[in-house]
Amino acid sequence: MANSFEVTGGKKLKGEITPQGAKNEALQILCAVLLTPEKVTISNIPAIRDVLALIDILQDLGVNVEKLNEDTYTFQANNINLDYLKSDVYKKKGASLRGSIMIMGPLLTRFKKAYMPKPGGDKIGRRRLDTHFLGFEKLGAKFNYDSHETFYSAEASNLQGAYVLLDEPSVTGTANIVMTAVMAKGTTTIYNAACEPYLQQLTAMLIRMGAKITGSGSNLLVIEGVEYLKGTEHRMLPDMIEIGSFIGLAAMTQSEITIKNCRLDMLGNILPVFEKLGIEMEYRGDDIYIPAREHYTIQKFIDGSILTVADGPWPLFTPDLISIVLVVATQAKGSVLIHQKMFESRLFFVDKLIDMGAQIILCDPHRATVIGLHRAFKLRGITMSSPDIRAGVALLIAAMSAEGKSIINNIDQIDRGYQRIDERLNALGAEIKRV
Repeated sequence: MANSFEVTGGKKLKGEITPQGAKNEALQILCAVLLTPEKVTISNIPAIRDVLALIDILQDLGVNVEKLNEDTYTFQANNINLDYLKSDVYKKKGASLRGSIMIMGPLLTRFKKAYMPKPGGDKIGRRRLDTHFLGFEKLGAKFNYDSHETFYSAEASNLQGAYVLLDEPSVTGTANIVMTAVMAKGTTTIYNAACEPYLQQLTAMLIRMGAKITGSGSNLLVIEGVEYLKGTEHRMLPDMIEIGSFIGLAAMTQSEITIKNCRLDMLGNILPVFEKLGIEMEYRGDDIYIPAREHYTIQKFIDGSILTVADGPWPLFTPDLISIVLVVATQAKGSVLIHQKMFESRLFFVDKLIDMGAQIILCDPHRATVIGLHRAFKLRGITMSSPDIRAGVALLIAAMSAEGKSIINNIDQIDRGYQRIDERLNALGAEIKRV
């Protein structure tokens, strides 16, 4: 298995590209199939490592999985083997995938118990799981953590609806608690809930299965417990992070690109932020057309002060695109302060961009000031390593706009979140080789 990309920079791309299904939605939706013994059909599933790993865990757990075509599967959880959750195989597989934490909610509410090894995932600072477990406990689950085995177990013979005020609007935490509450007795109110499009998709799917949920899209969810959920069909949203990555890529490489089927209604604050960086976009139906442009100028605030781009819980700008915005700003005209509030290690990849010739001041683990080069000179190709999924693609974009060749190591990180990214970009005229 190739573990590096060799990227020849300076190529202008041209053509159409369709974003994959949303990775962060897939991890929630796939766990929800455990809530019913009936068949659930899901389409637009991205063939990426994290998602395939979760499908693999579901199969081991006894879910009958049938692949209908490239992106569509049926799942039927009518013969679940809970003993598998105590096996060494599961401890290993579950630990390598952060999204696997979301099987706990469905198992608790349907089978009254759940087990979970401490999950892995990206190294982007501390990512607590307390929100999940505090929610489970509020609904009546008894919870135990074996620190020697790093193993969580929860039992819930009598789940009761409750008022749950989340300590942070965690997306996976909200999803997990919603899935636990749908079959608990009585009414559950979740306040400070995450309201991401992915969560709106999950609640829409659960409602089609027979759940009673109001408030989707807001931070106050009210759930009336029901006794049984039935099968359904669900189509996943396009991945907004890929869409943002492609917008940034077009600007950096001076390319003319059309991004197809974007679900513009579900992109929130993403497009306005890229517009503030000076990127021209035309919206054609549900597509985004980006013309090839030599230059783009970062806007200032009305009083003339430097633009700040900060992330925050939805509907604020997504933290997953902060690294892309930072890279795009390196070749813009003007300056921008990037403030990554939500994770403390997400900006540590900027040293690689500085090596490539970018003008960036890393103020602290959360803030970086980018002074745009306005293409006065190009970034230069170097050898570097990808620290996490999103930084990996940001570095790939930098390499594609740079002069000469770059080697990006540790591309497993990129493959975890982006489906055949090299093939898809090469089809537009990029030169990316797996070596």
